Amino acid sequence: METIEESVFARKRWVLEKMRAFGFRPVGDGYVLERSFLDGDFKAVLSVTEKGAVTGRVIDAISQDDYYQLRQKNATGAYVNTVRAAYEQLLEDVAAACCQDVLFASDQANRLTQCILERFQVEPDFPWERAERYQSYGTFRHASNRKWFALIMRVKRAVLDKDGNPALVDVINLKIPPEHGEALLQLPGVYPAYHMNHKTWISVVLDDTQTDEAIMAWIEGSYRLTE
Repeated sequence: METIEESVFARKRWVLEKMRAFGFRPVGDGYVLERSFLDGDFKAVLSVTEKGAVTGRVIDAISQDDYYQLRQKNATGAYVNTVRAAYEQLLEDVAAACCQDVLFASDQANRLTQCILERFQVEPDFPWERAERYQSYGTFRHASNRKWFALIMRVKRAVLDKDGNPALVDVINLKIPPEHGEALLQLPGVYPAYHMNHKTWISVVLDDTQTDEAIMAWIEGSYRLTE
């Protein structure tokens, strides 16, 4: 399951100069920020690795213990909701001060977005951005007929591997000739399309399992098939 921190920072990239100015201090191979909130009743400790991964702790100022209720789904009382909302607001403030926005969570998705812009002069649109579950889904459309030729989504690994893995990953859905499906599905990182016709669409994981060049070739094929 996605953590509070992952949800806030998924489509952000850290800017080191801004982090330092905001109060992050170097610790080991990363940076740490400590901030009190809710009138000093709690302390947030954020740790950011050199690769930008974020973890956080919320510590009760009186007991000096981690406030575990923060992450318990079944903890829905007024007090825990107040703490949770205040912590999320603190994270949003940190993101606004220390990060720059990116369109997608994975580096490969953002690189391919730039390649699509340069090759086809198409930028993604986000038709479900008001729906929390689907707000990161970006579609790439033909200017002429508004048909999709690519769709980038952030989904759980479990929907691809059917193994219960809750980790989130960016995937791109692309149209293919039906006769190419069997061969493509033998390749690592390529799956039957999530939420689309398995005979004519594939999902490709954007975690650098496949190269940008290989995926761009499939994108170009999808573009032609949807004209």
